[in-house]
Amino acid sequence: MASEKLKDLLNQSIAREIQVAVQYMWQHVLWSGIKGFAVKDQIKSIAVMEMRHAEAIAERLNYFGGIPTTKPAPIFVGESLKEMLTQDQKDERGAIKLYNEVIAVAKAENDEGTYKLFQGILADEEDHDDFFTTALEEA
Repeated sequence: MASEKLKDLLNQSIAREIQVAVQYMWQHVLWSGIKGFAVKDQIKSIAVMEMRHAEAIAERLNYFGGIPTTKPAPIFVGESLKEMLTQDQKDERGAIKLYNEVIAVAKAENDEGTYKLFQGILADEEDHDDFFTTALEEA
């Protein structure tokens, strides 16, 4: 079974996924103007994907007997497109760092299930980082 450290990392991951799911969905609703229109649907799609990540991680934590958090990490919506994208890029890069740590701990604990789950999620987060980086260049 998972160590307390790994369970704590899973809960940190859930809080982060809930945070960005809410953050991105509100940004999707609030974005306006031609530049906002160009990325609006993609940000909504990413928000939905982040909620799916939260669900998958919560299921994994529950499997280990842990209690998934319902509290998101601090949400930042922003007031301008550039401000939103800058924060979103920062959040994705923070997730990449966290998920690499989860992968390392899971590997050290011979937890193949968590390792594989987070490899897939990490690939998604790297795609999101690429999207926000590219969108930020245009903002």
